[in-house]
Amino acid sequence: MSEKKLDRPRRKYDDEFKKDVLTMVLTGRPVLEIARSLDISAHMIHAWKADHLKATGVNQSNLDTNISSVSEADYERVKARLREVEQERDILKKALGIFSRGI
Repeated sequence: MSEKKLDRPRRKYDDEFKKDVLTMVLTGRPVLEIARSLDISAHMIHAWKADHLKATGVNQSNLDTNISSVSEADYERVKARLREVEQERDILKKALGIFSRGI
């Protein structure tokens, strides 16, 4: 019953790699998405984040509030841009339909 779940050797990550992962996390990318793309444990990323926040003295609740307020502003900006692009696409589709009938 004391068998290991995985036969993979334990990997070690350098500080530069951890810093890059933390940068992705702190910019708002989901931890699970990062973990899947880099093939590492989400638990490990959360541990690195907790260690980083403890070392820098940043409060987690303040960090979450700041990210959500920035994300909300970005969301509104992106939403407005999406409406513009959809209108441009619709105009081009209509123009393509009009010009292709004449051929």
